[in-house]
Amino acid sequence: MLPESPNHQSAIRIVIAEDQALVRRGAALLLSMEPDMEVVGQARNGVEAVELAQTLRPDVILMDLHMPLKGGVAATREITRVHPSCQVLVLTTLNDDETVFEAVRAGAQAYLLKDASEDELLETIRALRRGESRLTPQIARKVMDQFRRLAASEPLSDKEEKILQLICEGMMNREIASNLSLAEGTVKNYVSRIMAKLHANTRTELAVLSSRWK
Repeated sequence: MLPESPNHQSAIRIVIAEDQALVRRGAALLLSMEPDMEVVGQARNGVEAVELAQTLRPDVILMDLHMPLKGGVAATREITRVHPSCQVLVLTTLNDDETVFEAVRAGAQAYLLKDASEDELLETIRALRRGESRLTPQIARKVMDQFRRLAASEPLSDKEEKILQLICEGMMNREIASNLSLAEGTVKNYVSRIMAKLHANTRTELAVLSSRWK
């Protein structure tokens, strides 16, 4: 693993996971020139990315998908499960439907192709710091097409549709239960069925995908 840069608490702390040294160092140089960003570590593969997420606890990880030892999707899944406060921004050349959807399902909050502009990359990083998710229109269409196919194969009931809408509005189970005059345990069971039907791993993923789908 490569050494980290000095820590500045106010800056957005970033780890870059990329197996191509030229691309990795170029991204590090670009980001280090921004006064509100700090590259605290660089990983050459998915294993190192997971290790750096554990030791450095960055705010954002720029994640390539095609890397040795452990791919970006597997690394993203492990990082977001153990460190949910760490936001993963996929930066890759891969844009086939299955890869895109798997990365989002793994927990990636943003997905950019490597032909994105510098301004787009910088703004996406800042958006993640604000708690937003970002998908380019091209990527969003791929995710939504896949989401629609899943929804069509196992349609939601009227009650499930209503609960999904309330999840998108940010309500927790207790609030949904009060809103619909249901027991909280009943709502929990509904949410589990909705997630199973739509192949979502977390409530956050469910809300992000469904809010874009509507």
